[in-house]
Amino acid sequence: MRFGFIAISARARNALVFFAALFLLSLGGVVTYLTIVRLLDAEHWVAHTREVQSALSNIGTVCARAGRSRVEYVRSGDATRLDEYHSAVSDTQQAVALVRQLTADNNLQQNDCARLESWATRRISLMDQSINLKQHDETSLEKEAGITQGVVGAAAEMDSVVQQMQAHEDQLLAEREARSQALFRQAVLLCSAAFLFAVLLLGLHYYLLNHELKARQRADESLRRLNARLLEIQDEERRRISQELHESLGQCLSGVKMNLEIVSKSLPPNPLLKECVAILDKSISETRTMSHLLHPPLLDEVGFASAARWYVEGFSERNGVFVDLTLPEKFGRLPQAIELVLFRVLQESLTNIGRHSEARRAQITVRWQAGRDRIESKR
Repeated sequence: MRFGFIAISARARNALVFFAALFLLSLGGVVTYLTIVRLLDAEHWVAHTREVQSALSNIGTVCARAGRSRVEYVRSGDATRLDEYHSAVSDTQQAVALVRQLTADNNLQQNDCARLESWATRRISLMDQSINLKQHDETSLEKEAGITQGVVGAAAEMDSVVQQMQAHEDQLLAEREARSQALFRQAVLLCSAAFLFAVLLLGLHYYLLNHELKARQRADESLRRLNARLLEIQDEERRRISQELHESLGQCLSGVKMNLEIVSKSLPPNPLLKECVAILDKSISETRTMSHLLHPPLLDEVGFASAARWYVEGFSERNGVFVDLTLPEKFGRLPQAIELVLFRVLQESLTNIGRHSEARRAQITVRWQAGRDRIESKR
């Protein structure tokens, strides 16, 4: 008894391997898709971090532009500088608001944004005071010096907050880039592993199919050899029976005929003896015909072509069916096994026509195509 094993057919085994390969490909595709989605999400956060860093850098730029415009306006009183100042202040407020919007998912950065907004408001308020003093001609060196000192202090605090936020974003960027690279490596590894396993299983499937095909070919070849051997055994038995009919029964009938003929010469004419001799002649002829039909001597002596012509002529005489036999020109000798098979096919075809068809005419064509014999019969 066998335990722990389940016998499956070769077809089921091949199907199992094939569907396992498909399952691995599908599973690898799903896992790879999910990994790529996570990778894209990680890349999105990397891009988001860089966007926050860019927005933080822009704050210092627009604030510096607002400060330069304020100083130039206070020095020259040029109205265009005032417009530039108001534009820079608006850009500064928008830049700070953008940073708060971009860091809405980070509570720590939101706290720093509140500090940044406070110092930005303080800085803008001091610069507005300077602008108002200039517009009302109340400016002085002492007042400007105090305002400038306050602006510089607010700017320093803003730079400190921005640097702190930049450092935090740098840390986030390093973490997110590392995660993105890890996900990328994971995606490549999963794709490679799924592809490799699928290729291995498909290769195994091909091997099993090839092995099954070779086994089937060997079985077909064994079956052909068995059929050929059975045909040879059958023909040997027919040859033996044919020889026995010809040498034993035929000779006995011939001996009886000769004795009757001798007896008939010593007796008065007797119709019964003549009838017996006629019956013996017919029996001898039938025995000879049966012997030749079982195994025609012409097949061994001169080959298939002569044996086929002899058999067709005899069939036409016995059954009253005209048979048109067409053979290739210069039809030489073939291996004995092939000639035997061809003759048996011809014999079986005409036998079927004689038994199951009422046709009075039949056509037999033997063709040689690319080293192969082919027999066609029509009625």
